Amino acid sequence: MIYLNGEYMPIAEAKIPVMDRGFLFGDGVYEVIPVYSRHPFRLPEHLRRLENSLAGIRISNPHTPAEWTALIGKIIANADSDDQQVYLQVTRGADSRRNHAFPEQVTPTVFIMSEPLAAPSAELCAQGVSAITAADYRWMRCDLKSVSLLANCLLRQLAVDAGCSETVLLRDGFLSEGSSSNIFVVKQGVLLAPQKNHLMLPGVTYDVVLELAAAHGLEYAVRDVLEEEVRQADELWLSSSTREVQPIVTLDGRAIGAGKPGPLFAAMYGWYQEFKRSVMRGH
Repeated sequence: MIYLNGEYMPIAEAKIPVMDRGFLFGDGVYEVIPVYSRHPFRLPEHLRRLENSLAGIRISNPHTPAEWTALIGKIIANADSDDQQVYLQVTRGADSRRNHAFPEQVTPTVFIMSEPLAAPSAELCAQGVSAITAADYRWMRCDLKSVSLLANCLLRQLAVDAGCSETVLLRDGFLSEGSSSNIFVVKQGVLLAPQKNHLMLPGVTYDVVLELAAAHGLEYAVRDVLEEEVRQADELWLSSSTREVQPIVTLDGRAIGAGKPGPLFAAMYGWYQEFKRSVMRGH
């Protein structure tokens, strides 16, 4: 069952007008919210990010936080899986004609659905994943979670074509993020995280990683990270709401550190799993 513009229905019955600006222009924003044991994780933070994205593209939020919470709660309750990823999308809506300028009167299109969430296996995290690098040629407002994701899709496909899990994006000699993740560097025992700005998405899992580092005494720095530091990292990690935290062990075919998950990742992985058990699952 999905939610579309005030109605709950099977996804096969869902329809939007072909003149919807999300379809024509990618004129909309979205959120992905992980759900553990039917508890949406950090829903207020996700809803604040949604609000920021809507404001950034000048769409009035169609719902209050309480209304969003109720809508999402019903989707979660009616899904089969206890662990889920809830996807919600808001577009500017459908106009009577195709015009780049915003229509004066339009009602936003609101869509919510749930899919099963499969956590990365312990075996994958013990083995690590491979990544490649590419120039970050996306637009200058990557802090907005826009549905206009063609550049991200093309960059992620580069990784798929190379048999890798992610594309690490570099812009003007600095690390920005992954094509669908945030990236962390470990060098000489210090965790380095790119600072939040308009060139990266402010990840909720990114925040969790830094909170866990602080709670367990792992030294970290939030600052601009040089491309050289990425390529010479002792450890390299990716994080996202659905991929949690994973170690990157090769980059562009070259080993990161010893070519296997490092000791600080092993510590972070343990902290994250305990946090997920004790906090994310509402225990």
